[in-house]
Amino acid sequence: MSDWLDQVKFDAQGLVTAVAQDASSHRVLMVAFMNRQALEETAQTGWATYFSRSRQKLWRKGEESGHRQRVLELRLDCDGDVVLLQIDQAGGIACHTGRASCFYSVLKDGQWQPVDPVLKDPEAIYGK
Repeated sequence: MSDWLDQVKFDAQGLVTAVAQDASSHRVLMVAFMNRQALEETAQTGWATYFSRSRQKLWRKGEESGHRQRVLELRLDCDGDVVLLQIDQAGGIACHTGRASCFYSVLKDGQWQPVDPVLKDPEAIYGK
């Protein structure tokens, strides 16, 4: 086991929050989770790997969509319980809705309103 991994505080489910941020614009693109194996693989390969809570398995970002995330830098927060990935987002789309970022809704007049455009139809991305 790697010493640097031992410094990460994984929760009771063995997960740590992972924030993916565009290295150029500094925009937060998405938040996901990593288990120890996902974090280690990310560090070794330089490509973002997460843990899918719904599928209960490793999720290599872009394995279906082609929208891979090249990791330029990994950071750990002061409490050791959040990992920040500075990434280069392939295709400019991080969200499964076909948008640049998963944070595309803004609270206006008591309602969440989408303000970012769909860059590519999810059916064209995933074929579903």
